[in-house]
Amino acid sequence: MDNNFFLSPNHGSRKKKLRLGRGQGSGKGGTCGRGHKGAKSRSGFSKKKGFEGGQMPLQRRIPKFGFRRNFKKSKKIVGINLDTIQNCINKINQKQEKNILINKEFYLKNNLIRKNHFVKILGRGELHTSLKIYAYKFSKKALFSIQKIGGEALLIKLL
Repeated sequence: MDNNFFLSPNHGSRKKKLRLGRGQGSGKGGTCGRGHKGAKSRSGFSKKKGFEGGQMPLQRRIPKFGFRRNFKKSKKIVGINLDTIQNCINKINQKQEKNILINKEFYLKNNLIRKNHFVKILGRGELHTSLKIYAYKFSKKALFSIQKIGGEALLIKLL
């Protein structure tokens, strides 16, 4: 068979990998091109990010400035619309009883918030039943809609 049918790289285009530490005759024996002694000549050496040879690094020379938020103390306020509450009530209760209590346990049970979140009721959508709704904040539209249907909006104090 003729050799023209097989793909192969051009002659001399592929070099063999240089094998370090294989005797003086190889040209890279002994120190393997790393020079003599010092941290860089050792195996496993890696310098830290921003290292400047023992000089005080730039990020430590420049003074600290700016605002640092304490994320542990910041409060996450979650907005829940009236139509979302109505949908949850429709799923739970087909009879649509009056004076249903909407509090933190209700929000948690319906996966509307997490344990440490605070609730703000927003005014999108409509309620079809009178409810007693507990929340940390209410929008004006939500308050108007709740009172129009005959429900109560009760504020919970922030900790």
